[in-house]
Amino acid sequence: MEMEMEFLRKLPTPEELKRQFPVSREIAETKAKRDEEICSIFEGKDNRLLLVIGPCSADHEDAVLDYILRLRKVQEKVSDKIFIVPRIYTNKPRTVGVGYKGMLHQPDPEKEADMLKGIIAIRQMHMRAVEETGFTCADEMLYPENHRYLSDLLSYVAVGARSVENQQHRLTASGVGIPVGMKNPTGGDFTVMMNSIIAAQCSHTFLYRGWEVKTGGNPYTHAILRGYVDKFGRNIPNYHYEDLQHVLELYGEKEIANPAAIVDTNHSNSGKNFLEQIRISKDIMHSCKVSADIRKLVKGLMIESYIEDGAQKVSEHCYGKSITDPCLGWEKTEKLIYELAELW
Repeated sequence: MEMEMEFLRKLPTPEELKRQFPVSREIAETKAKRDEEICSIFEGKDNRLLLVIGPCSADHEDAVLDYILRLRKVQEKVSDKIFIVPRIYTNKPRTVGVGYKGMLHQPDPEKEADMLKGIIAIRQMHMRAVEETGFTCADEMLYPENHRYLSDLLSYVAVGARSVENQQHRLTASGVGIPVGMKNPTGGDFTVMMNSIIAAQCSHTFLYRGWEVKTGGNPYTHAILRGYVDKFGRNIPNYHYEDLQHVLELYGEKEIANPAAIVDTNHSNSGKNFLEQIRISKDIMHSCKVSADIRKLVKGLMIESYIEDGAQKVSEHCYGKSITDPCLGWEKTEKLIYELAELW
């Protein structure tokens, strides 16, 4: 029996949505300035620590904006040492395909998918973030064809561990115009991650959203170390000094622009024990102190953080608490950021 898709409705193109919800001149100028600063960090011209930080997944707009406003106050105090890029992750990969898939699909986590409302909701939330806090943010490029709904608002994109080997993700990353972090795959093979960086730094011609497109290559694609899962299902970290040295060696074997690594302190690096992110962050700072080469390689950290510690079920309704992976609460986050500023 042949299984078929049910085509529900045609959605607006990114160009149509951008015309309906255009960015202001102020937003465009803010993004251009922040993009330049972030690229300077990857080029080694700006020595500040890049901190990609925020909820595992953006769930409720008010709580997300509340969190980012708190980050703004902290950013002002550490601006000489740390450059913050908040996470507003509107797509959520699911290991077995079930559960909350992010605001893009479900603008209300307790209701069924509504893609049109979701697309509008994520664009408006990212716009509010820039208007109210001055932050342009990060999102995961889970679905490459959806990137352009937010391409005039984002300053950083991550390609996840399950997507990094996918050709369309690599090709799209080559033409997004902002830094793209390539995570090591869940199996841990650094070669896959490095190949994805090389591919995304090259020029390509390919099919994208019904168009033949050409990209010039993205010199700001880089590695994200997130740990991995071995054949026995155990979480194995890859943030240690020896792991960072290995990444350095791999970069040294290839001609890759702007060699860089961001360390994801959660996921398999922490075994999803969110409190471990504090210790792991400081461990990386120590490695940077010990080795000037590692200090040059490590451009920043990725931390999962929200208003309340831990995680909850969608039905529990605790304000500012993650409904996906457990996150570090605000009080611990604020303290950690100040400590990182002292250590960097």
